[in-house]
Amino acid sequence: MSKIPSPSKLVIASRESRLAMWQAEHVRARLSALYPDCNIEILGITTRGDQILDRTLSKVGGKGLFVKELEVAMAEGRADLAVHSLKDMPMDLPPGFTLAAVLEREDPRDAFVSNDYASLEELPAGAVVGTSSLRRQALIAARFPLLQIKPLRGNLDTRLSKLDRGEYAAIILAAAGLKRLGLAARIKALIEPEQSLPAPGQGAMAIEIGEDRADLMQILAPLNHLPTERAVTAERTLSRAFGGSCQIPLAAFAAIDGDQMRLRAMIGTPDGRRAICADASGSADAPQALGVKIAEDLAAQGAAEILALCRDA
Repeated sequence: MSKIPSPSKLVIASRESRLAMWQAEHVRARLSALYPDCNIEILGITTRGDQILDRTLSKVGGKGLFVKELEVAMAEGRADLAVHSLKDMPMDLPPGFTLAAVLEREDPRDAFVSNDYASLEELPAGAVVGTSSLRRQALIAARFPLLQIKPLRGNLDTRLSKLDRGEYAAIILAAAGLKRLGLAARIKALIEPEQSLPAPGQGAMAIEIGEDRADLMQILAPLNHLPTERAVTAERTLSRAFGGSCQIPLAAFAAIDGDQMRLRAMIGTPDGRRAICADASGSADAPQALGVKIAEDLAAQGAAEILALCRDA
């Protein structure tokens, strides 16, 4: 196998939140270990999604708000690659861009964070729970209809500050972000997939490049973690079948065991009153086929009717 030529310089585009910069630094460290002679810089960018904090993502344009400015930087030649949390990425990238690598997944679970309570089960009726996700809202509302669920926007530190100021009795966050920033001690309980199925791609980091950069595809190939890539491909294939948007409460989680992959999914209404689930296994090396199979199962159970209810809500 021929050795990959070392690039002389790379510029990584990243959002400027502390978590996003940690992720960019992590990729820089991985690349520096592979290509020690390469000068690797990070270009911090504030995205529209970081600026609009008074409305939920589903009401202001969805996932693309966190990636467009980074794509512009690549298109203009100011950056070579962009590092994202995969769950923040649209299911269909705009023309001219592609995913070059998916890094090994961190903990994909949701985390219960509170200063006064140990779990969702301990919260009293009427307690306020914060979440930015319609998926989490639907799952919590279904299990705990007496809780108040209120929107929670902002970066990780902002969300924790709102909790600490007493605006919420508890908040639900992705465990991966807390662990990456050394904040695992803030987690009071990890919520297992059986109770809160993760979002497609949750816990995984992805590297995006211009699709004309075959040189970068080769350079970044060693960072790709094949089991994670296959799992998130199944999840994103399923999500894409239903529009791939954060405007619907959709959960999808794939796990690989040997040469088999199990994919579980849920679509529900934000109020938690209606939900359908699907669960199937298939070959780990055919993730798209499994995603399509689960999508067909959900469609047969009436997914279109539930999605219409979500749009009308």
